[in-house]
Amino acid sequence: MEAVRLLLIFAFLTFAVLGLRQEAVSQKVTESLPIRYVRTEGVFQHLSKEEIKSVLMPLVTTSIFDADVQHIQETVAKMAWVKDASVERVWPDTVDIKVHERKAYVRWGKDGLLTEYGELFKPNNVEQFQSLLLVEGPKDQEAKTLEIMKGVRLALEDQALEIAEFKVNDREAWEIKLKTGVEILLGRTEQLKKLQRFLNTLSVLGQEKMAAMALVDLRYPNGYAVSWKPDIE
Repeated sequence: MEAVRLLLIFAFLTFAVLGLRQEAVSQKVTESLPIRYVRTEGVFQHLSKEEIKSVLMPLVTTSIFDADVQHIQETVAKMAWVKDASVERVWPDTVDIKVHERKAYVRWGKDGLLTEYGELFKPNNVEQFQSLLLVEGPKDQEAKTLEIMKGVRLALEDQALEIAEFKVNDREAWEIKLKTGVEILLGRTEQLKKLQRFLNTLSVLGQEKMAAMALVDLRYPNGYAVSWKPDIE
C-alpha cells in the first residue's frame, strides 16, 4: 500500500514538472513571436498610414498571440476620419488593418463635418473645408437637418440659385444664405411652401431685382418683405 502511495506521488510530481516545462516552452514560443509589421490598407485622402501606426504603436509591442485585436480595432475606429476598420492577425508576426475613410459632405457648425448620411465627426483640420456648404441645427438632429437642407437646395437649384448656408435654430426657424450673399428668413411654419411662393415670383421680378436683394423675409402669411443692398437705388 505504501508503495502504491509513493508511486502516485511520484506520478503527480512528474506531471507537475512536465506541466511547468510545457508552460515555459509555450512562454518562450510566445515571446519569440513579437509583432514585427503593421500593415494598413485603404484609400486615404485625409488620413495617413503613419498617423494610424503612431496611434497603434503602444498596442502592438507584444507577441502576435497576446495582441488584443478588438482593442486595436476600437482604437482605430475612434479616429475622426475613420468610417470603419477591421483588424486581423497574420501568422507569424503581422497585424493587418483595413480602414475606410470618411468623406466630408458639409460643414456642421464651427468645428464639425457631416458625411452624406448625416454622421457627425470633428477632425483637427476643419478649417481646410471652408468651401463646403455650412449647415447648423439642433444638437443630435444632424441627419434630419441635413435631409431638410437637401430638399431646400434642390428647390433653389431649379431657379439656378446656389445655397451657401442653411441654419435651423433651437426654435426650429429656418434661415438660408445664398452664395450671392442674399439671406432668406423662413420662420418656423410652412417653410417649404413659403420658399416656393417666393421662387415663383422670381420670373416676374427678374435677375436684376434678385441681385439687388440683401434680405428676404418670408415670415408673412401672404407675402414677403425685402431689404435692398445699400448701394442700390
